[in-house]
Amino acid sequence: MSSLRYLIDTNLPYYFSIWRSDQYIHQRDINSKAADTDIWAYAKANNLTIITKDRDYSDRMLLSSTPPRIIHIKTGNMKMREFYTFIDANWQLILELSETHKLVYVFRDHIEGVE
Repeated sequence: MSSLRYLIDTNLPYYFSIWRSDQYIHQRDINSKAADTDIWAYAKANNLTIITKDRDYSDRMLLSSTPPRIIHIKTGNMKMREFYTFIDANWQLILELSETHKLVYVFRDHIEGVE
């Protein structure tokens, strides 16, 4: 049985220590040129939560009857070190919200879950 739980979208860093475990797979390891619909279908078929900065996923999730879970990072442009520090400091809360909410928005100043 696979312990894979999260799919990191191609628009997020590949080399990111928080996401380098057997629970995470980066889109680059599947198909870096896959269309959003293919990634959506892959996540849904494999019961994975999509982690992305792309609003197309959260918009689509709100319109879908049985979507995969989405963690939508909406922090805007940040230097990589600042981004890593922010995600590292908040990752546990983000994961907890993702367990109870279909969509988690991650902003610079707050994190919110949507049912």
